[in-house]
Amino acid sequence: MHLSITSWSFPACTLKECAAIAKALGIGAIDVGLFYRSALSREAILSDPKGAAEALAPLDIAIANYYHLFGEGLVGRNLALPGTIDANARDLERVMIFADAAQIATVFVLPGLVNPGQTRRDAMAACRDSLRALMEVAEPFGATLCIEPHVHSWAEAPDLVRALAEETGIRLALDYAHFACLGYRQDEIDPLAPHAAHVHLRQARMGVLQAKFAQGTLNFPAMFGTLRQAGYAGALALEPVHQDYMDTLYDDVLTEAIALRDCFRAYQEADR
Repeated sequence: MHLSITSWSFPACTLKECAAIAKALGIGAIDVGLFYRSALSREAILSDPKGAAEALAPLDIAIANYYHLFGEGLVGRNLALPGTIDANARDLERVMIFADAAQIATVFVLPGLVNPGQTRRDAMAACRDSLRALMEVAEPFGATLCIEPHVHSWAEAPDLVRALAEETGIRLALDYAHFACLGYRQDEIDPLAPHAAHVHLRQARMGVLQAKFAQGTLNFPAMFGTLRQAGYAGALALEPVHQDYMDTLYDDVLTEAIALRDCFRAYQEADR
């Protein structure tokens, strides 16, 4: 396992500045996406994926993950929305070309919402159909496609996510905080660890998606042990954020990232 840091943790920073922050913290990788001042251009990725990949080379840092949205926000062309499969599959092929050209290990998308007129089970079924098509597109590429279950998606329960992963083989961008916020115990989330292809780290507690390191309930050494036991060897992306979503505007993201970094380093040190 190794550390990364999400570029969207620093909304006022350019991508070059995000990479410099990661290097200053002794972290050798960043996650990139379509948000804030560090945003990549979705249009550039879709029109010229190899050119978009080449544009990342001057950063001189590994890119652990790319977070892609097919449409605008959480709603646009989400995976549970009927009628989106063909367009999303076309875009994903370009995204995967980009990821391989940039040597990005994983690409994550969101599982979708409970759209108007749907039940949660309807949304899960529509997502399952989308994933089968998208996984077929992604299969020839080196980068791994995964989904991030999150608050406000249809995939808010560990058992539902585990059933989807076991049925389809889709891998996860696993963030314990989204489940802990909804009241699930850590041991109820642990069975998802064998399905992880990417992991986000931030502290949380029931009702609070992002808590200060000393004020949450997630037991990170236990989490690291669970992931190691599951054979996980990928990135642990530090993801304290400063954004409107779920009232996450009030933490010092740099201090929180350093606390998470130091916790992981202490866990690693015990293995030496």
